[in-house]
Amino acid sequence: MITSVLVANRGEIACRVFRTCRDLGIRTVAVHSDPDAGALHVREADLAVRLPGATPAETYLRADLVVKAALDAGADAVHPGYGFLSENAAFARAVTDAGLGWIGPPPAAIEAMASKTRAKELMGIAPLGEVTEADLPVLVKAAAGGGGRGMRVVRELAALEDELAAARAEALSAFGDGEVFVEPYVEGGRHVEVQVLSDAHGTVWMLGTRDCSLQRRHQKVIEEAPAPGITGELEARVYGLAERAVRATGYVGAGTVEFLVADGTAHFLEMNTRLQVEHPVTEAVFGVDLVALQLRIAEGEALDKEPPGPRGHAVEARLYAEDPAAGFAPQTGTLHRLRVPGGVRLDTGYTDGDPIGVHYDAMLAKVVAHAPTRAAAVRALAGALERAEVHGPATNRELLVRSLRHPEFTDARMDTGFYERHLAALTAAEPDPYAPLAAALASARGHRFAGFRNVPSQPQLKRYRTEPDGTEHEARYRHTRDGLEADDVHVVHASPDQVVLEVGGVRRKFAVAAYGDRVYVNGTALTALPRFTDPSEQRAPGSLLAPMPGTVVRVADGLAEGAAVTAGQPLIWLEAMKMEHRITAPASGTLTALHAAVGRQVEVGSLLAVVEGAAPSEGAAAAEGPAATNAGPAPTAGVAPTAEESPVTAAPSGEETTA
Repeated sequence: MITSVLVANRGEIACRVFRTCRDLGIRTVAVHSDPDAGALHVREADLAVRLPGATPAETYLRADLVVKAALDAGADAVHPGYGFLSENAAFARAVTDAGLGWIGPPPAAIEAMASKTRAKELMGIAPLGEVTEADLPVLVKAAAGGGGRGMRVVRELAALEDELAAARAEALSAFGDGEVFVEPYVEGGRHVEVQVLSDAHGTVWMLGTRDCSLQRRHQKVIEEAPAPGITGELEARVYGLAERAVRATGYVGAGTVEFLVADGTAHFLEMNTRLQVEHPVTEAVFGVDLVALQLRIAEGEALDKEPPGPRGHAVEARLYAEDPAAGFAPQTGTLHRLRVPGGVRLDTGYTDGDPIGVHYDAMLAKVVAHAPTRAAAVRALAGALERAEVHGPATNRELLVRSLRHPEFTDARMDTGFYERHLAALTAAEPDPYAPLAAALASARGHRFAGFRNVPSQPQLKRYRTEPDGTEHEARYRHTRDGLEADDVHVVHASPDQVVLEVGGVRRKFAVAAYGDRVYVNGTALTALPRFTDPSEQRAPGSLLAPMPGTVVRVADGLAEGAAVTAGQPLIWLEAMKMEHRITAPASGTLTALHAAVGRQVEVGSLLAVVEGAAPSEGAAAAEGPAATNAGPAPTAGVAPTAEESPVTAAPSGEETTA
């Protein structure tokens, strides 16, 4: 019987496994890198072991260090979570060779399915050989791992070799395996998957379907169970293929078989030999604890002959620290507050005051709603996210709310091209026009004039910038004998944490929270600005500023001051949150300054280079990540990209990493 479990992972998945272990009376052991020394999963574990270093390659991907940590802490089993080493057969063998229990499938099953090329061969599907114009578009894909890394959509044959090289480099960095392959790219399909669970006694459960079609860069954003609109015939088809994969590999444990469904046909994608990020929607619908079942199976117990029946519908949204309007650029900083209304499930690896760093992915939390019907679950999730308090770096919270309320989603007509079609509209800035005034009134409440004045006070002016879109606003108000006044608005109440305004006969409440010069008013983030601009903060025209914190990992060959560059030319590569981002020239001109050097750590806004002849740069440098979007290759970068052209690529989160 298992008495102590080490989770070879971090963040929300480690916290989630620990929660079940505590319920079962099992002692928990965490491992952590140096940046994670104070992380929530470390604080929640009974024991914790340091893995010296900061990057995943130095820490969480070191199988030898993780096994040693388990032995040193007296653990008798290892749960791999998802991401990092969870689909690494060599790690599974190292665990069992050390005399520890392995809470996962047999290493041979991992080997059979961990390589997508071998998995396709097992399922009788051959990858493309020599690619011709007739094959386009195609998808370059890493044979190992997943989560969008090592993927490139190629629509022009001339770009294939470069994209193959980029995919190999990214796959090698993320998974330690640079093997890639090419397959047809199916457009306009839905991502549907089957949750499987099997024991060592020959029992296989099919725990329904899930739809994970809302994705950016092949990284899931919103998932639900069951997959809507799946006919009985199609469900039987995917169930049959999933069971075939399980029995062909002698699979034991929890796994997911994934398909792309188009025109009523299911195309096999891969089998993930681990627990999935989206497993909570299946748990909600079937009333099970998949981690508890994993532990039972690892202890040799048999499943019931038949799985429990489904009930209702569940929807999950992944809350990321990223800016969707800037190409999903990852964000870092302090998470001051994370509050989600009751009635929904919150899985997170963060609490108030925790730092969000550059070394790992950008997922803050998963929010899950369950209800008797799909419509009710979608409405509950959208409402909970809309009322959530998320104070800190920019997030995709507003994108999630708008996505859940979009007619294509509410009518279950979505596919994997959803964000290609609608991202610009879904990320259009719509700041509350009264939020700056509420912020100003909250900060002004305690400021009184000394003495009595016979003349009215002059209007007070405060300036704010909405984040992350950067729009500037002015707020004016007056102090009077009776309190505070504002033009065309009746100030009912004003205190540091709440303002009530009456606008057109309707009273509106504004919750206000301030952290230094950053103010949060309901769902709007504002930065308080000085009345006058500091000239020292101005940058030369053509300045390329780091759009995110990260490390310079490459500078274009031969790039030096005085070099001629062309618009869209890749100049500098940054690594942030386990993904590589290309900084491109905003326009044709001459490179007059180069401050980037390989190995240099940069913060948001750091000056990387200057290109004379470019338009004035008011913000971050243009960046583009791997062009693995449904929209095809990443667009040409510009200094101030529009929402529909925004080329900054964020690190995928959750699936193959941890949040």
